[in-house]
Amino acid sequence: MTDEGQPIRVLVVEDDPVAADAHVMYVGRVPGFVAVGKAHTGAEARRILDRTPVDLLLLDLHLPDVHGLQLARSLRAGGHHADVIAVTSARDLAVVREGVSLGVVQYVLKPFTFATLRDRLVRYAEFHAAAGEASGQDEVDRALAALRAPTPAALPKGLSAPTLRRVTDTLREAPDGLTAAGLAEAVGISRITARRYLEHLVDAGRAARSPLYGQVGRPELVYRWVRQGR
Repeated sequence: MTDEGQPIRVLVVEDDPVAADAHVMYVGRVPGFVAVGKAHTGAEARRILDRTPVDLLLLDLHLPDVHGLQLARSLRAGGHHADVIAVTSARDLAVVREGVSLGVVQYVLKPFTFATLRDRLVRYAEFHAAAGEASGQDEVDRALAALRAPTPAALPKGLSAPTLRRVTDTLREAPDGLTAAGLAEAVGISRITARRYLEHLVDAGRAARSPLYGQVGRPELVYRWVRQGR
């Protein structure tokens, strides 16, 4: 909550409509937070910020009209002081370092689950609530530590981060999509396991599924990466 007891107001800035809707839904499920809007471009984000009070940006770094860090820099120069949680596939640590000076308080790597974002938002709320004068170094350290997750956010039971990365990379490199059977063969896992990882990516807004018709019997599902080449 803000100092006045109001929810923390979040603007979702994400160019992919499916992912944007998922992020808005995720924010709405965390007590103490409210999504006040969504923008698909940097220009749209600026327009919303000019008319709507915002405490926190959930900011995709790869927007169609501007890099997210360039947007953050221009917002600071324009007098906007909302904090930023960067939501990105980028893993360049130089970008992470640059973001620190621009108000980026957290990074969430795609694909992620609701539990991952919830953890970051809850920690941000603890940091945001810190007010007044610190009694000493320990209190300053505690305020900053609220932003840092002590352990990686857990994946759903039975899923592993290394396999998820292999599944993600394989699906991203398949422009026509893959069935669970096709993914299982490519990655070297069972069909049932492949489907679990694929459904996890769908739930995270990183993949979409559609039926594959034109064959005898029940149609198979084809899974496609939401953003090819991102």
